[in-house]
Amino acid sequence: MKAFVKLASFGLVTALIAQPAVAADKIKIGVIVTLSGPAAALGQQVRDGFNLAVKDLGGKMGGKEVEVVVADDELKPDAAITKAKGLLERDKVDFVVGPIFSNMLQAIHRPVTESKTFLISPNAGPSSYAGKECSPFFYVTSYQNDQVHEILGKVAQDRGYKRVYLLVPNYQAGRDSVAGFKLDYKGEIVEESYVPLNTLDFQPELSKISSQKPDAVFTFMPGGMGVNLVKQYKQAGLADSIPVLSAFTVDESTLPAQQDAAVGMFGGANWAPNLDNPQNKKFVAAYEAAYNSVPGTYAMQAYDAAMLIDSAVKAVGGDLSNKDAVGAALKKADFTSLRGGFKFNTNGYPIQDFYLTKVARRPDGKFQTEIVQKVFETYGDRYAKDCPAK
Repeated sequence: MKAFVKLASFGLVTALIAQPAVAADKIKIGVIVTLSGPAAALGQQVRDGFNLAVKDLGGKMGGKEVEVVVADDELKPDAAITKAKGLLERDKVDFVVGPIFSNMLQAIHRPVTESKTFLISPNAGPSSYAGKECSPFFYVTSYQNDQVHEILGKVAQDRGYKRVYLLVPNYQAGRDSVAGFKLDYKGEIVEESYVPLNTLDFQPELSKISSQKPDAVFTFMPGGMGVNLVKQYKQAGLADSIPVLSAFTVDESTLPAQQDAAVGMFGGANWAPNLDNPQNKKFVAAYEAAYNSVPGTYAMQAYDAAMLIDSAVKAVGGDLSNKDAVGAALKKADFTSLRGGFKFNTNGYPIQDFYLTKVARRPDGKFQTEIVQKVFETYGDRYAKDCPAK
């Protein structure tokens, strides 16, 4: 592979493989994700999944060498804007891939799309850009935020849970998660607890759960927040009596730290490592061999983001000057997704299947989420009808 990765933070440059001699013949892609703090594992999965895809493509897209520039948004909106502008103005990237968190996306969405640079989100999918504010320069390879949480609301409703406690971080994706859960759940919400982003001590909330004794807890706590919550939930003796329905709280980014404390906890996702199709089996094996860890949805969606870009570059013969043609090629999504069926809705968000998953310990001792049942099939988000694009 002739591509290389450059870490944009603090001017540090790490050349993995020699830079191609002719800059004009390169496809330049900026990857901006969280690589520091409690949520760093999420950004690492995106970075690694994307790089694996570039490697599998032989370091080329549409016959042109690929250069990937990686920036850490530090989970700070001001830093995200600065890093995104650096990718656009200094590095002159053709595509921006990222970020992880919806508040980071809200910070960089305008500067990236208004520069007429294509922004591909491998994770964040807030409702704010799925409807009236949809953009022809914005595509999502994950989901609209509500959808993953809607899975758990439907499961809670179908399983007859009468009373549910909601626990989420207080930012856009947290609020979207609550909205998604409530779409199908019609029982009693005993309490909605909104905690500051990056909260690591959940004792006050766990005390409330213990005293209120809901039938289930729904939570969305990504990264280090999820690691601490699950450990503290187990230590509080709640895991055996009150089931947890979660999104991104127990997944492949958090399981190496949570381990047995997470076994049996449920999640909602558009994919799991044991999804049975040839391309996914190959991807999971290659990822584990390359990074010695089990890939999560972050890595899968980033891999798909690279393959999406490759499909568009090929379709336009490597000529990215005609933005309308590139956008049309992206919208076709002419690639084989690791999750199987995948196409874009009119708003640039996917139409896809969604599953209930459960944490299990594998025979080799590693932990992963595994599919329990399909909950929604070829499902598009509810905001697309408001997007003016056709």
